[in-house]
Amino acid sequence: MDKKNQKRTTRNAKQKTASKKAVSTKIKRPAVDTPVEKARLQVNKTYKLYINGKFPRTESARYYNILGADGSMIANMCRASRKDFREAVLAARKAQLSWSNASAYLRGQILYRIAEMLEGRADQFAAELCATGASKSAAAKEVTAAIDCLVYYAGWTDKYQQIFSSVNPVASSHFNFSILEPMGVISVLCAPKSSLLGFISDVAPLIAGGNTLVALASESAPLSAISLAEVLHSSDVPAGVVNILTGYRAELVEQFASHMDVNAVVYNGDDTEEIKLIEEQAAANIKRVIIRRQGAKPGPYQISQAQEVKTTWHPIGN
Repeated sequence: MDKKNQKRTTRNAKQKTASKKAVSTKIKRPAVDTPVEKARLQVNKTYKLYINGKFPRTESARYYNILGADGSMIANMCRASRKDFREAVLAARKAQLSWSNASAYLRGQILYRIAEMLEGRADQFAAELCATGASKSAAAKEVTAAIDCLVYYAGWTDKYQQIFSSVNPVASSHFNFSILEPMGVISVLCAPKSSLLGFISDVAPLIAGGNTLVALASESAPLSAISLAEVLHSSDVPAGVVNILTGYRAELVEQFASHMDVNAVVYNGDDTEEIKLIEEQAAANIKRVIIRRQGAKPGPYQISQAQEVKTTWHPIGN
């Protein structure tokens, strides 16, 4: 090998060695200590109100904590004010005429749609019931009963008139008809313990009969009622037909009974002082008071309780 080729070979070998060192330098990085991963803080959901088909925060900016079965906080809940209630009544009154004029068939279809959507989210509602102390079996049974309750009243929307209406005999040349008409806007104080089934047992017969309503969910277990608002929102229920508040019953019970644009009040519970207060305040505009000490049991009479009887005379003959 001549000297020129020997120098070229030596130079190439040096270049390869330098290249390997550079690659090795790039790969070998200084070790960085990674911090120990800390326990993640749970993000508790803040449940809002449901008024006029929207999810506003309470105007009072107040909240209270919902505790789980183990005593830990599981959610923040809006503490509705009297102003929130007045806004809900305005929304219910605005929606009442069109809802009462809707056909019985349409109301039944919408109630059935609510049941369908609740069926699809059964696991979520069962989990919320378990979070507030119910066992898995009890939660599953309650969700199933709530779905069945909706289907039951969906079937009654076009039948209760046949049961409770009548043609009355009169001693003149007239037909005399008595039919039921919805009372209008109903305020509902839901059962304090039963969150989902108790809520649906109150709401379903009222909207089946063409009423609109403002409901105060269970104070201690309102999760399912507010989650149901998400179902109502996407199941063809017109805005304002169902309005849902959460908060302290002691703060709102008088307003639910005394508001002059409310036609009836439904009370679930057995507190004698609250019942007395409701009956006294309701007398101001002669609103109907419906007291349910043991909750609402499914049946057509739950529909007729919030109806008024309208009698029509129609002449016949000459």
